[in-house]
Amino acid sequence: MKIARCKPYQARLVECRRLAMPDAKSVFKVYFLSIVGRDDPARYEWEHAALTPDAMAPALAASGVEGIGFVTAFPHITKVFRFAPAAETLLHVKALATVGLSPMDLARDDNFVEFACYAEAIIAAEEYDAWARADSVSDYLEFVSGRRDAPVANPAKLAAYWTQACTS
Repeated sequence: MKIARCKPYQARLVECRRLAMPDAKSVFKVYFLSIVGRDDPARYEWEHAALTPDAMAPALAASGVEGIGFVTAFPHITKVFRFAPAAETLLHVKALATVGLSPMDLARDDNFVEFACYAEAIIAAEEYDAWARADSVSDYLEFVSGRRDAPVANPAKLAAYWTQACTS
């Protein structure tokens, strides 16, 4: 297995807004998130990005995405999570480049698929739990994740472990 050191990771919630789609049925909760403390803040932080949440939200609404669920939107990548239309106990995910909303491939090495970064995983877990507990879509839509900050203490621990394990 080839290991690469990870960049520092501290995600912060900038804001969350409900986005009703033009089909008058689909609704998504959009979590605008930044990753702070990295080089190239325009790529990772909404406050430095050329695109703003106010400009991105209408573009997302016009994208044709359908369903009920939530979105994690970073300046460089956006993921749409929706409860599956054919089996609503499943959660679908679709990745888009935030600027332009063109599809992005989540395929990774060794036939794995990217699920989520830490902030996305936290939000996905809380949203999924809210969906499971809700008696109606309206009940579900009232929930908003309370997590505002998602720091990773050591984003290079796997690399350190793997290197040490290989030399022991």
